[in-house]
Amino acid sequence: MPISPEDINSLRQRKVQRHKFGAVSCERDQKKFPSRLERSCYDALKDLQEKKEIRFFLRQVSFDLPGGCSHKVDYCVFTEENVIFIEAKGRDLALGKLKREQVEDIFRINIFVVKSQGQVYEVVQANR
Repeated sequence: MPISPEDINSLRQRKVQRHKFGAVSCERDQKKFPSRLERSCYDALKDLQEKKEIRFFLRQVSFDLPGGCSHKVDYCVFTEENVIFIEAKGRDLALGKLKREQVEDIFRINIFVVKSQGQVYEVVQANR
């Protein structure tokens, strides 16, 4: 029995795209996150904001780099006296490290890499 064009289209639509590192995308507050770790960091920052330990935070802050490249930092956190840059990383790959080092050198900032929700609290407490 030959396969019809409708069957082929149906199979294509069923194809599930998976993240190459096994990250599971998810949502919170009608916002999409590429991983559960990034979502849990968002939850921690929302909690800190409700407790008035931080003023506010921004997501996916982009930095332009030489050569037409850019690097996005997951969170930019504003306290009363400081600005903290946080990246949620399950796997910290060489290209990400390189771009992060370039951003730190060019813009003279520190980017903190966290691997758990608890580390977000630690970074904010240590850098307020």
